[in-house]
Amino acid sequence: MKRPTSSVLGLVTTLVLAAAARADFKIAPVFSDNMVLQQGQALPVWGWGDDGEVVTVSFRGQSVAATIHNGKWQVRLRAVRAGGPYTFTVSSRTRAVTYTNVLVGEVWVCSGQSNMQWPLERSFEPAADIASATNTLIRLLPVPRVKADAPSVLMQSAWQVCSPDAVKSFSAVGYYFGRALQQARRVPVGLIESDWGGSPAEVWMSRESLEVNPRYQAEILDAYGNAYKNYQNALAAYEKERAAAQQAGQPFKKQAPRAPWKPTELYNGMIYPLLPYAIQGAIWYQGESNAGRAEQYRTLFPDMIRCWRRDWGQKDFTFLLVQLAPFRAIKDEPAESDWAELREAQWLATKVLPKVGMAVITDVGDPNDIHPTKKRPVGERLALAARAIAYGEKIVYSGPTYRAVKFEGNRAILSFDHVGKGLEARDGALKGFAICGEDRKFVWANAEIVGNTVVVSSPQVSKPVAVRYGWADCPVVNLWNKDGLPASPFRTDDFPMITAGK
Repeated sequence: MKRPTSSVLGLVTTLVLAAAARADFKIAPVFSDNMVLQQGQALPVWGWGDDGEVVTVSFRGQSVAATIHNGKWQVRLRAVRAGGPYTFTVSSRTRAVTYTNVLVGEVWVCSGQSNMQWPLERSFEPAADIASATNTLIRLLPVPRVKADAPSVLMQSAWQVCSPDAVKSFSAVGYYFGRALQQARRVPVGLIESDWGGSPAEVWMSRESLEVNPRYQAEILDAYGNAYKNYQNALAAYEKERAAAQQAGQPFKKQAPRAPWKPTELYNGMIYPLLPYAIQGAIWYQGESNAGRAEQYRTLFPDMIRCWRRDWGQKDFTFLLVQLAPFRAIKDEPAESDWAELREAQWLATKVLPKVGMAVITDVGDPNDIHPTKKRPVGERLALAARAIAYGEKIVYSGPTYRAVKFEGNRAILSFDHVGKGLEARDGALKGFAICGEDRKFVWANAEIVGNTVVVSSPQVSKPVAVRYGWADCPVVNLWNKDGLPASPFRTDDFPMITAGK
């Protein structure tokens, strides 16, 4: 399943709408044969065309009409139950379009950077999963990777029925999530993949959501302007050197400078064309590109979620994130870590916003590869979170998360949420805990499970003031619950962050 990648500079929505107004009616490109429509919600259907033309949408006994005004039309179908396949017809006085093989079920957006983009064919031992991927109840929509300076309504793609050929280049995390969800819920599942490797969070946000915060104006929007000027200067110097080398007949192997990410450009090109297609929620695997600004991510990431929810017009739809996997060299002693701070910022989003869940993957990282290939546990843990948060199933969907600490003498007693059937240490004694006194110098600690608590101490610290667990770029940890889910890294302190002010 190949998708085009392009850079659309200067694309203005009003021009697109003006072009549409000079032609017969058009339908938003997110609609096609083989699509999945969200069950249990009103269904927006929209497009463009000649003012005054009446457009009628017919589906499962409903016929809803709208008159095109200012080049645009939109109807809202009543909520329907899961099922299919059906036909879906959009018609006017002069033309009718019928989509076939349409299902109703659960629709999820799969977004983020390269670990969401990572295709199934490059994941861990994918052959059997690809060969068995024929499933007419799973549908895939790959969003073309397009950058845009202004919100765009264009998208060149179409829904496809899940098959070995279609799924090979589709998001591995997305597919494993969708497969597990479809097996558990027994309804059709539609997966919309909209991701781009290396992308920071701010490129997935609207301009308005950045401009309202003075900090983002200075640290993101203004900073981009300066970075782009530096890029232009570097590009001019590169072109001058290349031309001189060519003129002299000399080889030139220097790489051209890369343009900085422009805030909002992927929101404009890859999210806006989907709005307001009815969805159940989104899964998100991103953060590596913001790790150096983890303190900022504490607000930026929740604000991105708020932006999507507001612009989709579905209030608090479920949003599920993947916590960063272990990466970089394993250190012998406790140390500060911007990746640990980013994981904390991700976890905090689950505390400040409703219906936000997190999949912890401390057990499937790779210190030598930022792209760990074991994506099946990632997708399946996201599916567990979806079943609990989006659908209200009474299941354990998270590993232990830090709740509180109590200091007694030379010991720290930690309590947790999401204990499930109880706490356990995998493969020997607990590891990954560090403790410090008032000097704030952390040392590795002894840790023991006592009931549903963990008791931490060290002979080097007589009066502890803080405990950390898995606080590292590449944590080596083994606290789980007996339901088979790993504990999230955490710290009990609020010592200054190394990424503050970046």
